[in-house]
Amino acid sequence: MTRKVADCRKMPSESGCSLTISGEEEEVVRAASEHAVSVHGHDDTPELREGIRESLEDEKVPA
Repeated sequence: MTRKVADCRKMPSESGCSLTISGEEEEVVRAASEHAVSVHGHDDTPELREGIRESLEDEKVPA
């Protein structure tokens, strides 16, 4: 299974957050949603989680 990555640096933010989260897709969506709520003040909505899911990238494994 390909691990997924959520990278806060790729999202518009006034705080300049540099957090990167990687793991299985559902783990990353859950952790990134919790981070978005607790650190960035977003509401935990289905739309937030879907936006996070759509922004995920495959983890690049060094050769």
